[in-house]
Amino acid sequence: MKIGVDGRAAKWYRGTGIGTYTYQLINSLNKIDSINDYLVFLPENTALELGDNFEIQSVKANSDSNFWDEVKVENNFYNKNLDIYHVPQNGVGLSNNLECHKTITLHDIIPLRMPETVSSNYLHIFNTEIPKILDNCDGIITVSEFSKQDIAKGFNFPLDKIFVTHLAAEDIYRPLDKKMCKEIIKKEYGINEDFILYVGGFSPRKNIIGLIEAYSLLPENRRKNLKLIITGKKGISYEIYKTRAIKLKVEKDVIFTDFIPLEKLPIFYNASSLLAYPSFYEGFGLPPLEAMACGTPVIASNVTSLPEICGDSALLIDPHNINELSYSIEKILSDKSLREKLISKGLNKSSSYSWNITAKGTVEAYKKIIEF
Repeated sequence: MKIGVDGRAAKWYRGTGIGTYTYQLINSLNKIDSINDYLVFLPENTALELGDNFEIQSVKANSDSNFWDEVKVENNFYNKNLDIYHVPQNGVGLSNNLECHKTITLHDIIPLRMPETVSSNYLHIFNTEIPKILDNCDGIITVSEFSKQDIAKGFNFPLDKIFVTHLAAEDIYRPLDKKMCKEIIKKEYGINEDFILYVGGFSPRKNIIGLIEAYSLLPENRRKNLKLIITGKKGISYEIYKTRAIKLKVEKDVIFTDFIPLEKLPIFYNASSLLAYPSFYEGFGLPPLEAMACGTPVIASNVTSLPEICGDSALLIDPHNINELSYSIEKILSDKSLREKLISKGLNKSSSYSWNITAKGTVEAYKKIIEF
């Protein structure tokens, strides 16, 4: 097969789930497939060393516009003779003029289910472009069985043309010396106490308000030497979260770090007492797997894809039940046996996912889509 892959998200959207997926998919296809030929559209300096069966077509940003506006610009396919073309970023940027099979990775349909939680720009792109994109593609790759069912229901797309390839934690996520990690965080971020960790975006669907409220319900003697660290680039919701922490009188104990570089995230996971991930909706949800791979206990929601991804390796809670979330935090912190059980199960669970498995499943999906 001659396979085309839009790799722009691997550089332009790195640090997000879609960016990580695109980077690791290309990297792993390179590792597991020396038979098929690939044409990959990549920005310069993407830090991917690819084999002889990979042709790179360099692409450049045309403006300072945001990612979704940028990838709407179609790549140049002149005289490339592809068998199949794959757009990993929810299909945005899929050309109408390609005379080959076309597939996209549609990670989730959050704008359809929770439109109030996404930016107006992305909501507009999703509502106007995705129906046309789905009419133009021959099959869909998605990241969980939950998303497969959700996409089929939301867009009346045939189930037999939707293929699931789970994601995985990157290799940088692994157990490290916790004392060393705490020392690094103390030195670089001025945080000396134990802490609960949240990793992810600032969208309302992530339920950061609920997490702050659950933290405020912990016994005062528990909170005395325990911070809540919320990582991620401060979005438009930041002031809402900060105001809520002030109203609950925990503003000194809730720390917003802003963006954390990718190479520092394993240090935060390893140094934390637990990861809390009470999201209302996830197509997959990478942070719980990343935390598990670092040997950190996880609390996650019992809705959407998270039970499928975490299984019994995390403490699953109703994200709408703040008391349950607070109780679960206290239980993990106080119950050594439970902590050890979650750590052991989490390490096993995270090791059952791999990007090579994702890549192999993707190649199989390409073959089946071409056969349609």
